[in-house]
Amino acid sequence: MIRKLLVANRGEIARRVFATCRALGIETVAVHSDADADAPFVAEADQAVRLPGNTPAETYLRIDLILDAARRCGADAVHPGYGFLAENAEFATAVVDAGLTWVGPPAKAIAAMGDKLAAKALLAEAGVPMLPTWTDPGQVGRFPVLVKASAGGGGRGMRVVRDAAGLAEAVAGARREAASAFGDDTVFIERYVERGRHVEVQIFGDSFGTVVALGARDCSIQRRHQKIVEEAPGALADEARERLHEAAVAAGRAVDYVGAGTVEFLLAPDGEIHFLEMNTRLQVEHPVTELTTGLDLVRLQLLVAEGLPLPLAATPPATGHAIEVRLCAEEPAHGYRPATGTLHRFALPGVAVEFGPLAAPGLRLDSGVVDGSAVSVHYDSMLAKVIAWAPTRTEAARALAGALARAELHGVATNRDLLVRVLRSPEFAAVDVDTGFLDRHPGVFEPILPAAEVPLVALAAALASAAARRTTAPVLAGLPSGWRNVPALPQVIRFAGPDGDAIEIRYRLDRSGSLAEWSVSPAASASPEGDTGPATPAVALVEAYPERVVLDVDGVRRAYRVHRVGSQFFVDGPKGAADLTELPRFPLPTAELAAGSLLAPLPGTVARVHVEVGQRVAAGDLLLTLEAMKLEHPVLAPTDGLVTELPVPTGGQVDTAAVLAVVTPDEESPS
Repeated sequence: MIRKLLVANRGEIARRVFATCRALGIETVAVHSDADADAPFVAEADQAVRLPGNTPAETYLRIDLILDAARRCGADAVHPGYGFLAENAEFATAVVDAGLTWVGPPAKAIAAMGDKLAAKALLAEAGVPMLPTWTDPGQVGRFPVLVKASAGGGGRGMRVVRDAAGLAEAVAGARREAASAFGDDTVFIERYVERGRHVEVQIFGDSFGTVVALGARDCSIQRRHQKIVEEAPGALADEARERLHEAAVAAGRAVDYVGAGTVEFLLAPDGEIHFLEMNTRLQVEHPVTELTTGLDLVRLQLLVAEGLPLPLAATPPATGHAIEVRLCAEEPAHGYRPATGTLHRFALPGVAVEFGPLAAPGLRLDSGVVDGSAVSVHYDSMLAKVIAWAPTRTEAARALAGALARAELHGVATNRDLLVRVLRSPEFAAVDVDTGFLDRHPGVFEPILPAAEVPLVALAAALASAAARRTTAPVLAGLPSGWRNVPALPQVIRFAGPDGDAIEIRYRLDRSGSLAEWSVSPAASASPEGDTGPATPAVALVEAYPERVVLDVDGVRRAYRVHRVGSQFFVDGPKGAADLTELPRFPLPTAELAAGSLLAPLPGTVARVHVEVGQRVAAGDLLLTLEAMKLEHPVLAPTDGLVTELPVPTGGQVDTAAVLAVVTPDEESPS
């Protein structure tokens, strides 16, 4: 019987496992990097051990340090979570050899499925349907194809190639990324199925030979081959669901599977199913299976690890529908660029439970962060999973979109708006989804907040700022902000808006504190004479407090929540949210950057430099690759020109806004 469990992972999944352990009376041990010292999962563990350093290679991938932590704390079992060492057969073997209980499948099964090429050959013999596969690029005669890493998962190393000309570079790029992520640069090539759906089956096995399918999930909506929306039960025909269950169970039995695992398939438009891979661990999206089956999959993992039989022998019926989204710190409209910083506020309305079952339709939150959490460059960008469970798919999607739209997510850019637009799209409602969904629907990358609403958001921030000043005024705090005995010019405040452009708000309050007039203009074009800029709607001030402003806009009341941190204003309104930064009235002089300077969008490591100083490049050419938050980010030439500076070599570390390269633009041709 397991008495004390060490979770060899971090963030949300560590908290998820701890939640079940508390319910079962099992003591918990966390291991943490220096960057994670103040993280919520560390505080929630009964004991915690520091792993010196920050990078995964220094910390969460160190088998020796993790086993030493288990020994020092007296843990008698290890749960790997997902990612890091979760699918590392060497780690599973080392845990067992140390006399500890391994909460996962046997090392033999992990090794068999860890090499995707060998796994495809093994499962093909068991009758699992496969896609055509090549290891030699020269053998590929049909396009499009998908280049994949043989080790690992999570979309790392994947490249879609549509013609022979791009195959060599795709293979080379996939090898580099796979070597960096998994320490193994082996890749292979598969036929790429256009408009295929990514469906998967949760399986569970025990040491008595039972392997059960727990239902199918649809994970088709992906970015960069990584899932962001998952649901159960997948909207499938009964015949297709049955074939998926049968193939998944056959895969599990072929390797004598024990514990939680997932068999992933591609469902082609013609109804054919093709094996993709088998993940020998608990999946990120396991909550949707839990909510529709009523099972606690972590509890089942622990029971099976203790040598007990599964408490079920057949696929349980699904109740209702569950949809999960991965809320990530990233900017989808800028190539999913990861975001770092301090999460000043993290609040989702209507959450009924965290990390557990729902007694009635509602929302579940599995989060790795809380107010004040630091989002670092060292780990994956996922902040939390938000899951809705309802009687129908339509109700679940509506509830989830509504909660996300009203969430207060301050301090770090997220993919919230993208998720809301996907969930509210008519195509999603009609189950017209596949792995190319985001590419075909560029409209989902637009922010929820319409551009026309930004002036009202800025006005609300300005009025909240004025209210805060009056609240803290040492004398005459009851007078309206900016009050004068004789009416004069309006008050002026300048913000950097959501797109970085300057916004100037001018407003004047009368002697009663009501809004007498207001206007907005781009600060750069505002004239000393008070040019009012574009037309503004009729607005009356209902009330203004430092954290809440209510405006009457053309006869309709709108409430805005305002959260200020230093010069930043985070405003959440009825039509969306925006972050504004108050600009100084008298900005200090700054050093001027050379024309053509390309700056690092976030801290990271220069993984590869593709050009040399003195080389002529065209707009869009790849200059260098920046690696951050487990992803590669290409840095492209913004214009035709000459590379005149490359200040950071391969392997160099950079901070946000560091100069990565300078491309001096070609001189304009004389007219």
